[in-house]
Amino acid sequence: MSNLGFALEGAWKVLLAGLILGAGLPAVFALGIRSMAFGAGGDAEVDHAAPHPVGRLVAYVLFAVVVLVALLGITYIVASGFGKTISFEHVYPAIVDK
Repeated sequence: MSNLGFALEGAWKVLLAGLILGAGLPAVFALGIRSMAFGAGGDAEVDHAAPHPVGRLVAYVLFAVVVLVALLGITYIVASGFGKTISFEHVYPAIVDK
């Protein structure tokens, strides 16, 4: 029965990572696109409202989050290839020996 518990624990972790990275990042990107349309106003909006600078700022922040997560994933893959890992011991990620 313990093997089933280990399998379910591993499956739960894979499912969570898949939801965050597989559906979460595209959802954040879609929110960035929507915020960019809100920031542009005019023909980008249904009601042809005036431009909102806050919408553009939110869009840039959301796009930056998506880019940073993608770069962190690439860094993790490259670090693993060199026999290293990423540590979040401090606030920022650092590449350390395994």
